[in-house]
Amino acid sequence: MSNTARPAKATGIALLLAASLALTACGGEETQQTRSSAEKTDAKSNAPAPAPAVTDPVVTTYDGGLYVLDGKTLEIAEDIPLPGFNRVNPAGDDRHVMVSTSSGFRVLDAAGGKLTDIEFQGDKPGHVVHHADRTVLFTDGTGEVTAFDPNDLAGGKPKTTTYDSPSPHHGVAVELADGRLVTTLGTEEERTGITVLDENRKEITRNEKCPGVHGEATAKDEAVVIGCENGVLIYRDGAITKVDSPTEYGRIGNQAGSESSPVVLGDYKKDADAELERPEQVSLIDTRTGRLRLVDLGTSYTFRSLARGPHGEALVLGTDGKIHVIDPEEGEVTRTIPVMDQWREPLEWQQPRPAIFVRDHTAYVSDPATRELHAIDVESGERLATATLPKTPNELSGVKH
Repeated sequence: MSNTARPAKATGIALLLAASLALTACGGEETQQTRSSAEKTDAKSNAPAPAPAVTDPVVTTYDGGLYVLDGKTLEIAEDIPLPGFNRVNPAGDDRHVMVSTSSGFRVLDAAGGKLTDIEFQGDKPGHVVHHADRTVLFTDGTGEVTAFDPNDLAGGKPKTTTYDSPSPHHGVAVELADGRLVTTLGTEEERTGITVLDENRKEITRNEKCPGVHGEATAKDEAVVIGCENGVLIYRDGAITKVDSPTEYGRIGNQAGSESSPVVLGDYKKDADAELERPEQVSLIDTRTGRLRLVDLGTSYTFRSLARGPHGEALVLGTDGKIHVIDPEEGEVTRTIPVMDQWREPLEWQQPRPAIFVRDHTAYVSDPATRELHAIDVESGERLATATLPKTPNELSGVKH
C-alpha cells in the first residue's frame, strides 16, 4: 500500500485515473516479456549516509506540496513545494519516501528534508510495494515493473531489475525473498488475475479468476493476498488459491498485511451499482486456511483507513472518528481509540479525507477538517502529540524502521 488503493468500483476507477495527474499501474498477461537489470546504478558514493536532520520523519501531501514532519513532535521540518496531485509511500528504508507525481516516481530524502534528483520516470505511476528488502514500482501507463533494494538509495539511483507486462493496466507487483515476482494480469479495459514468475521472469503459475484485480498485502510466511471483485487470490507455498466472497459481488480492493500475522485485513464492498459505497464491514482473510470472514464495525471507513499494529492487530479508522482495533484471529473488535470528530467520505477519491499511517507503536492520523495531525500510542490509546498544519493534509506516509 501499501497502502496505494482506490475507493471507487472498477468501472469508475478507469475514468478517474485517466483524469488524474498521477498514478495507477499493474500488468501481466499471456506472454511474458522480460528485461532484467535494464537500468544501471549511478555512480555511488562510498561515504556514509549523512546524519538525519529530521527524526522519524512523517510526510503529508497538500495541494501543491509536501510537509516533512518530525515524527516525535510533529513539528514541520520542511515545506516542499511540488505542483500537482502527489501520492506518498514508504520507500522501504529508514530515510526515504517515494512520491508519485505526474512524471513518475520521485525519491524524497525525508530524513534530510529534501527531494533528491532520483526519479523513475513513467506514465501514471501507481502502486509502491516493499517486501523482503525489495521495493517494487508499478507504472500503470506502460505496465513496467521496477524493483530495487531501497537500502541503495542513499548512494544514488540504485541498480534495478525490470519486467514489462504484456499490456499496460492499473496493477501491482510484489517480489518475494527468493526473487519470485507476483504481478497482476490485465489490460486497460479489464483486469483478470495474477501471474507468478521465477527469478528469471519465466511463468510458474497463474490464475485468471479474479475480476477487477486490485491491491496487495503480504502476510506471515510470505503469503500474498490479491483482491478481486468477488473475493481474493492467495499465493502461498507455490500455489494460488481462490477464495470467494460470501456475497455475489464482494469487492476487496484494499488490504493491509503484517509479517506477524497470517491474517490479512481487507475492505469489503457489496453494492456493485453504488456511486460511492460507504461500507461498514471489513474482511479478514486467513492465508493458512483460506477462510474469509466479515467483521461489522457499525461505522463506515475509506481506502485510507486500513493499517496494522505492532503485534499484527487490525486497525480501521472509522468515520466515527475512532480507531477500531480488531483481533485478527478472533475476528472481533476489542476496543476503540477516539481520535477526532465524525467525518464523511468525499465522492472523489483524490479529495482529502482522514488517513492513518502506523510505524512501530505509533499511529499517525490526519484530520483534514481541522488541518490537524495526531500521533497516537496504539496500545495505550494515549495522544502523544498533535499539530495544526498551515494547509489541508491529504496523503499520509513516512519512513519505515
